[in-house]
Amino acid sequence: MANGPGWTFLSNHAHVLLCIAKEPEVRLREVAHRVGITERAVQRIVADLEEGGYLSRSREGRRNCYEVHLDRPMRHSVESHREVGVLLNLILRPDQPDPGEPEC
Repeated sequence: MANGPGWTFLSNHAHVLLCIAKEPEVRLREVAHRVGITERAVQRIVADLEEGGYLSRSREGRRNCYEVHLDRPMRHSVESHREVGVLLNLILRPDQPDPGEPEC
């Protein structure tokens, strides 16, 4: 994001979750590139999301496949009355595949 805005409305955690929801078999290297952070930072965020119950990971051969748990509440008190699936569906649009549906 070096050439992008100085701030965004969503956190890097949200950006990583959106990338994974859109493409459950995405490589973390590609997520890092899309979000504009290091691969190591993506790994830490994925670990946070797994620990918080927002993601599950399974192995499919040499690749990871992620499942997003849409029913988990948002984490901040301002939006904790909503589930993370609401945000994902809002941004990914209903005309796209259902986020969180494992494709593998």
